[in-house]
Parts: sequence; structure tokens; C-alpha cells
Amino acid sequence: MTAMWSYILRRLLLMVPTLIGIVTVSFIIIQFVPGGPIEQIAAKLAGSQLDATATISGSTDTGATSGGLSATGELDPEMVAELEKLYGFDRPIHERYFKMLWDFARFDFGDSYYKGQRVIDLIVERLPVSISLGLWTTLITYLVAIPLGIRKAVRAGTRFDAWTSFAVTLGYAIPGFLFAVLLVVLFAGGNFWSIFPAQGLVSENWHELSWPARILDYLWHMVLPVTALVIGAFASLTMLTKNSILDEINKQYVVTARAKGQTERGVLYGHVFRNAMLIVIAGFPAAFIGVLFTSSLLIEVIFSLDGLGLLGFEATINRDYPVMLGSLFIFSLLGLVANLLGDITYTLVDPRIDFERRDV
Repeated sequence: MTAMWSYILRRLLLMVPTLIGIVTVSFIIIQFVPGGPIEQIAAKLAGSQLDATATISGSTDTGATSGGLSATGELDPEMVAELEKLYGFDRPIHERYFKMLWDFARFDFGDSYYKGQRVIDLIVERLPVSISLGLWTTLITYLVAIPLGIRKAVRAGTRFDAWTSFAVTLGYAIPGFLFAVLLVVLFAGGNFWSIFPAQGLVSENWHELSWPARILDYLWHMVLPVTALVIGAFASLTMLTKNSILDEINKQYVVTARAKGQTERGVLYGHVFRNAMLIVIAGFPAAFIGVLFTSSLLIEVIFSLDGLGLLGFEATINRDYPVMLGSLFIFSLLGLVANLLGDITYTLVDPRIDFERRDV
């Protein structure tokens, strides 16, 4: 137990330079990206900005009038100076960098350039949507893929193995957003049935409902987006589980267990399952983080779910640097914590793992 806590402490300490490195590289890249917030304002005033869904708000709206444009369609130098001071670009780059590190250490990511809100408030506001999608998708994927993978391994080479392989490969080949559109057309008031809601995480009158009705309403809204994400998610996990089981079945300790008279079920779940699941558990953090921050972007757009994926996309399009860096910091932190939790979960499957001999 002492060795495990020592390992956890080392991993937590290692997170600090890792996060600093990630944020530093991102900060340096941003300095060379063309089309910053000031250029975005100039393009907006000139009527040529390709905006996402965010709009300029707060004090930037007050000064960003057509009077700030020169005859050549560029911002007047006085307005440029005001905007640089407003966004902090008038400071030397090293001063801005160290201020950013100090602010991030206190989870102070500043204010959004375009939404007029604190970045941490935006992230906290959007986090429940992304966590809902990520948790339900990952949970259902594992509940389906692991039993299916075990069944395929036990019946490898049979007709069941063949047609299930075809089914999961087909589901993997269809992009999630196309399946989401199909679900909307079929079940959300498209051309056929109107069974499930087509947008939002909850209904507009959610706060007026009783708690049991709120839970049912929330689950009802989750059916279509989670289904769209799950269809393409469990194919690789199913095959990984099957191949892990088959690899363990051919090892010597399985032959020995059978020679001692253990049943096939006893060998499978008493010996093979524990060893084969290590590699499956290793992929859990990556699967959760992938669904949480990448795979759900188009699903959030299709079902009008205001999550972190959509927030990060808007920030990138609009060069909203505080939101971009703040979101990246939170994404990286959650990813590192998820990987640590995955390592700790190893001990639940196989207590033989020795943390004293394990490298950080």
C-alpha cells in the first residue's frame, strides 16, 4: 500500500512539468498563428469575417464600430493600441507567459474575448454535457464490447464470430455523425417517427418536473446522441478483447490449469480473464478522453448540445486564446488524471502488480 501511494505521489508531481510543457508549446505556437483577435475584429468590421457561433461581446463591442476603420479598410492605429492593451498584447511576450503560468496555477484562465464571461465559468457550464456523453458512451461501450469480445473468443471461427465481426466492422466504418443524422431522420421528427427529442440535454420545463421525471427526461434526451457515439466505439474494443483472450488461452498456465481438471469456465474467468483484461483497462482513459473531447464535437452540433467540444471549436475559429489555452489545460489535466486512475485500476484486476518496481 505504501508503494502504491508513493507511485501516485510521483505521478502527481510529474503532472506539473507535463502541464507546463503542454501549455508552453501551445503558447509559443499561438504567437505565430495568423489572424489573431485583433485581425478578427478588423475582418468583422470589414464584413469578411468567417465566424463560428460566437460573437464579440463586452468592451470590444463598444469600440469595434465602423468609425475605427481607416479608408483602406484597416483598423486605426489608436484602436489597435486600445485593443492590444485590452487583450494584454501590449506587454512583452515573456511577461505574458509568466503571468499565464501564475494564473493557470490558480485555475484563473482569464475572460473570453468574445463571450464576455470568465473562461472557467464557460468550462464549468459546458462540462456536464461532455461528461454525460463521455461517461454513458464509455460505460455502454465496455458493457457491450467486453462480453461480446469474450463470446467471440470462445466461439472463434464459428458463424457467430463471422457475422458479429461483420456487424461491428460495419458500425465502425459508418461515421458517427452520419449515423446521428439517420437517427434524427428516423426517430426525432424527421420523415418517420417523432419518438425522441432532437436537441438539448433536457427539456425546457425540466426545472418544473419532479426528480424522477427529471431523471427520465435526461435519459430520454441522451438516447440518440449516445447511440450515435456507441455504434462506432465498441468495434475496436470488441476485437481487442477477443484477441487478448485468444492470446492468453494459448499460454502454458492455461494448459496446466486444464490438466488439473478445472472446467473451461473456471479457466476462462479464474485465470484468462484477469490477465487479458489488463490491456483492455489500459485503453479506458484514452477511450473516455477521446469521447469526451473529440468524438462528440459533431454530435454536439447535430443535437444542439453545448459541450466542451463545441466550445473548443468556437474558440479555435474565433482565435479566443484564453478559452483555447484554458480548455487545453483542463483537457490535459483530465487526461493525465484518467491515465493515473487507469494504472490504479490495474490493481483491482491483478493485485500482483508491484508499484515498487514500476517506473513513473
